[in-house]
Amino acid sequence: QQKTISISKKMGNILRMASYDRSANIANAIPALELLGHSPLKWHRLDDGVMGGRSETLHHVSSSSALNFTGHINTNGGGFTSIRAPLPVKFPANAEALKVTFRGDGKTYKILLTDGSGGGPSSRSPSWQVDLPTTNKKTQTDDDDEPDVQILSFQDFLPSFGPRAVPPGKYELDITEMNQIGVMLSLKLSDGRPNPPETFGVGEFDFSLWVEKIEVILKEEKEGKIDDTCET
Repeated sequence: QQKTISISKKMGNILRMASYDRSANIANAIPALELLGHSPLKWHRLDDGVMGGRSETLHHVSSSSALNFTGHINTNGGGFTSIRAPLPVKFPANAEALKVTFRGDGKTYKILLTDGSGGGPSSRSPSWQVDLPTTNKKTQTDDDDEPDVQILSFQDFLPSFGPRAVPPGKYELDITEMNQIGVMLSLKLSDGRPNPPETFGVGEFDFSLWVEKIEVILKEEKEGKIDDTCET
């Protein structure tokens, strides 16, 4: 009986993988958050359904142009959701960090960058990830409740192939080669350690992160200090 259950579970995963329409997700991308003065980024969802999981992202944009990364996590056979957007322009060589303005729900999310190959277990190059801890805002859209702001140095982004962290020193981030940005909620932190229940969840649960602004912080090379910020 146990063997029958195992086979049935595997077949269910295979069927969900086969029915996961990644191209439709990309076609239905939602525009939000400008990059370096260009048109808004086009965000599409990428969930664990691509691997047969049951989690789901339901992202949308508010009337104030904030991007709401929301949905439902199901750790039975999976455990991650994400939104991704192609970069319309390359990061300049003197880009030093991302400044993210957001309202969270107490969970630890991740910001990720890839060269466009995906950064998954079978990719030719890793994704680059950094943790984004959040506080639980009572009302995420309440203007009286100040948003959180974090500066994420590119030096702190860690290479990863899916949930697997990469040994230090094997890869070096070239920010000018990145072609995609993403936001993720995963059962793994950026260094490969488990995301604790208190900052992730247990079993099945909802999540919600409002991203109000992402800015690129540039370093003025001749003066050796942060000189400018550019909105995304």
